[in-house]
Amino acid sequence: MTTILCKAGIGRLWITALCAALLTGGCYNLQEKPPAPAAGTAAPPPVAATPPPAAAPPPVQPYDKAVLSAATALFNNAKLPPEGTPAQPRYAVVIDPLIDGMTGAQSVATQSLGVRLTTMMREQYPRFEVKEFSAANVAKSPLVLIGTFTGVNAERKTAGAREAYRICLALADLRSGKLVSKGLAFALPDGVDPTPLAFFRDAPAWSDDPATDGYIKSCQGTKAGDPINPLYLDRIVAAALVAEAIDAYGAGRYQEALDLYNGALATPAGNQFRVLNGIYLANWKLGRQPQAEAAFAKIVDYGLDHQRLAVKFLFRPGSTAFVQDPKLSGPYPVWLKTIATQTSGGSKCLEVTGHTSPTGPEPLNERLSLLRAEYVKSRLEGTSPALGKRLIANGVGSRQTMVGNGRDDASDALDRRVEFKVIGC
Repeated sequence: MTTILCKAGIGRLWITALCAALLTGGCYNLQEKPPAPAAGTAAPPPVAATPPPAAAPPPVQPYDKAVLSAATALFNNAKLPPEGTPAQPRYAVVIDPLIDGMTGAQSVATQSLGVRLTTMMREQYPRFEVKEFSAANVAKSPLVLIGTFTGVNAERKTAGAREAYRICLALADLRSGKLVSKGLAFALPDGVDPTPLAFFRDAPAWSDDPATDGYIKSCQGTKAGDPINPLYLDRIVAAALVAEAIDAYGAGRYQEALDLYNGALATPAGNQFRVLNGIYLANWKLGRQPQAEAAFAKIVDYGLDHQRLAVKFLFRPGSTAFVQDPKLSGPYPVWLKTIATQTSGGSKCLEVTGHTSPTGPEPLNERLSLLRAEYVKSRLEGTSPALGKRLIANGVGSRQTMVGNGRDDASDALDRRVEFKVIGC
């Protein structure tokens, strides 16, 4: 006999079928589908599935606790590949220096975070063997630890005033080409030093860089099991040389840095924006102005080819005059001349856009950013009058901050940039 369930008599509901009376007022055979509606009767509307609630983001914690939280999740949850070695296999790990998730810059904060992760692995996770991030070690296909450290606002977005830092860590397996673990936490800004390392402090310009984009996209918005972004994977050998060059530059070993940057440039994927910045900086520090000018011309060409070039022209507070410190503004005439020369030689039209930090009232910031853009535009036209018909000036105030910490120092210099965007003529 076929079992029938009805409204009456059901005490303990241990089977997933429900009485058809809930839908039609009757009962139905559990071995059959519910009866179809009578002819001429509209079918009941489908019951919309309730989407699962979105997972709440991790809470904002004190910096030390946030670092520990993200790192613990990363190391404890790693789905490591079999090594085929003794019961306690060790996995070689290299750390590609952590960066800001918006600018790609390394800072005192990202550097110290890398040191803490190294210490944790050596003291608490003996199955990981930390190796130097070098081209030779990368060639052995180790695990690679990457991470971003990014300022976010109260809504956890990279816009407006930043109130916390998002720590995103990832462990990637070069052999499989996949991520094997992730760690995420949000930290309060207390105790965080966002001062950029020397190379990033001195770099004259910023542009979209596929190598940096690939690094960020491998870390952010991914989960364990996802593939490593190919833009990063294809450029990791050059990245190891770049990391060595950045360290050499920071230590004042400019000739060594120049050799390393040139070595990175010679690799198949070495034509990276940070490499061009490095060649310019090292030559400038070595007093080789013609070589530095030639390198800056390549920086301009690269930025315009990628439709966007941000140059760190720094102005006196509330003024359209450049800062008077020769160490900062000394190269500006070279930059302006090179931008004018490289632009006038083509057919591109540019929007010159001024930006400011969020300090002060926004209407004033918008007006000031426009005046600064007009000043730079006039300097370019003075060098190459033919550019007059191919340049427009615009000011956006602080609406497009990249750092947003409001410190008005070297850490947020990119918030006070002048951008050159390729537009239709």
